[in-house]
Amino acid sequence: METVAQPASRLQSIDALRGTVMIIMAIDHIRDFFHHAAMSSSPTDLTSTTPFLFFTRWITHFCLPVFMFTTGMGIYLWWERGRHTRGQLSRFLITRGLWFMLLELTVMQLAYDFRISTQLLTLLLILWIFGLCMLVMSALIYLPLRLLAVLSVAAIALHNLLDGIDPARFGHAAFLWNIIHQPGVIMIDCHPALTIYPLLPWSAVMAAGFCFGRLFMLDPAARQRIMTRIGLAAVLAFVVLRTINRYGDPAPWSHQKSAVFTLLSFLNCTKYPGSLDFVLMTLGPAILLLSIYDRRSFSGANPLIIFGRVPLFYFVLHFYFIHALSALMALVRYGRPALGFIFNPLPSMGGPGKLYPPNFGYGLWVTYAVWIFLLAVLYPLCRWFAKVKSTHHDWWLTYL
Repeated sequence: METVAQPASRLQSIDALRGTVMIIMAIDHIRDFFHHAAMSSSPTDLTSTTPFLFFTRWITHFCLPVFMFTTGMGIYLWWERGRHTRGQLSRFLITRGLWFMLLELTVMQLAYDFRISTQLLTLLLILWIFGLCMLVMSALIYLPLRLLAVLSVAAIALHNLLDGIDPARFGHAAFLWNIIHQPGVIMIDCHPALTIYPLLPWSAVMAAGFCFGRLFMLDPAARQRIMTRIGLAAVLAFVVLRTINRYGDPAPWSHQKSAVFTLLSFLNCTKYPGSLDFVLMTLGPAILLLSIYDRRSFSGANPLIIFGRVPLFYFVLHFYFIHALSALMALVRYGRPALGFIFNPLPSMGGPGKLYPPNFGYGLWVTYAVWIFLLAVLYPLCRWFAKVKSTHHDWWLTYL
């Protein structure tokens, strides 16, 4: 008979998976601030990239789907473990979602730009879409779990049918389609804001994670077996769909100048919005890794556990650290003239490229050196905050 898992065992593997992608995530954000090519081109542009640069970017594709999926799982476990009512869970999601959106508009804009100005493009990025998805989840949790599972999988599988819809056809309401499905610039009281993570499919991924959380109420052997099957099925579905090259991604792959670049084309799936191929390509291996982690026991001091337990603290702190170090290195490299551009967003973050020196940036090896340095600096800080959260139960700590 299937038995209920203990809370510690059902959370540790999720923390480890989240911690894994948080460590990986930092590579791409550091690349945005430090790599010279990030100022003018995309690392997935097959006409200008290199295999190493491509995979430096590609490996970080796993981060957002895993964040969304594990957040959904965490919502379910918080509800189930705490014996909360659906009303309590819904209120928590609403307040937390609004809090995330407020952080994106204030704390994170300062991290991106190092100044607050109504003339700068507002970037509605990770915390914004997390907040929106939580608001959607505050309503979706009232649906029966099986129905929600079917709807979330259907939304992930079918939303690419909407790719051909032009936001302009909605007239003054075009911004709603940019929020729901098509990335683009929207106007907020005559101020431009860029949204690149639409609600579809990310709210569906979070909802799927919520339903998936039910597996962690099963006996470990049973849930590990099911997770392995689901992960393998997703990987196989990706390979089949991508090989057929007819549906699943608006950017079909093509034969390139070499076998290596053909492979890059095959893996170069659309992230904005996340296509069906993109979600299968990332969540399939992630679920397999989760099943592996679920068979392991982790030390409480393991970096995967530490970083995975304080995701918001890590996320905000690492952006400020990266930008501050980038500005400091610019001051060392350019001297006083650097004061004329470091308090503006970088070209890779939508900033004015004409303010920056034409050779601004560093080699890719600097990205990896800064990455290692960042993890070494943030580990003790995150370990301290993880201890604070585990020993104090003030309500406001649930928002950090």
